[in-house]
Amino acid sequence: MYKKILVPLDGSKRAEAILPHVEELALRFEARVIFLQVEEEIFKLGYTEYVDVSNYEQVRLEQRKKAEIYLAGVQGELREKGIDARKLIVSGPVVPAILEAAAREDAGLIAMASHGRGGLARAFYGSVAVGVLHRVDRPLLIIRTGESE
Repeated sequence: MYKKILVPLDGSKRAEAILPHVEELALRFEARVIFLQVEEEIFKLGYTEYVDVSNYEQVRLEQRKKAEIYLAGVQGELREKGIDARKLIVSGPVVPAILEAAAREDAGLIAMASHGRGGLARAFYGSVAVGVLHRVDRPLLIIRTGESE
């Protein structure tokens, strides 16, 4: 049923709560897992703001290296369990980047965790899961995590 499962991760334990579900699905359907991390813009300028960009490239490269190491660890854990897994790092706004990666990789399922906030908290903080949910064109598995995770 699912040949490729896209799993967006941000390095948090909360996001990793999806992993047991992904492992089960990947083993059941012999699916490839694609771990995705989205590099967000390091800074955003307002109309009257100034930012020294002299070390921008250095910071970006350090973030990329951390993402590579993190995803390689998660990828290795699944491979030890016999699951075909790979990693993907992209740049841009998070929700569009997830949706574009899913389309480009022809993922049959996007699987992610959500903190489960609703109402005003969701409106104020925004929600990647809600953003994906409202724009997704393929099956989406969202698990709700507790506030302490």
